[in-house]
Amino acid sequence: MTPADVLELFRESGALLEGHFRLSSGLHSAAYLQCALVLQHPRQAESLGRALADAVRPFDATVVLSPALGGLIIGHEVGRALGVRAIFAERQGGALTLRRGFSLSRSDRVVVIEDVVTTGGSTKETMAAARAAGATVVGAGAVVDRGGGASVFDVPWRALVSLTVATHEPESCPMCAAGEPVTKPGSRA
Repeated sequence: MTPADVLELFRESGALLEGHFRLSSGLHSAAYLQCALVLQHPRQAESLGRALADAVRPFDATVVLSPALGGLIIGHEVGRALGVRAIFAERQGGALTLRRGFSLSRSDRVVVIEDVVTTGGSTKETMAAARAAGATVVGAGAVVDRGGGASVFDVPWRALVSLTVATHEPESCPMCAAGEPVTKPGSRA
């Protein structure tokens, strides 16, 4: 699946949004990629999961770990395509942690899978949760890298499509300065 194919799925699903958005990172942007609108369709989720699994397969992971909520569906699909366990971390007390009986051990080789990466903050938090459980993080992957390759991780990582989408700190946001109302469409309030 090419980057153009991925973007076409987003267009077909109405998942490329334009407006004034507050991202999970706290940054503001005039564009938002709502992966949930693509991943709600099982065939599209499966196709993206297979493509991302192919991209991260060289990492030789034994477990896929995703942050809830955005990474859940794509993480499950990547796990299915790789033939490994797919689990998720969720917020408790403001930090991503393993819950619901999920566990990792020292023998686990974890790949962290996300839907969209902007700053890489959630990916890094998820890596920290895996390491705190004793596992080795071998890589990371996302459907979309909206930072245009600016995110830096201490493991190899892959994205199906990489875009440079302008983001702004709230205090220097031109849309805020123009009085445009901001919308928070993502999974983290």
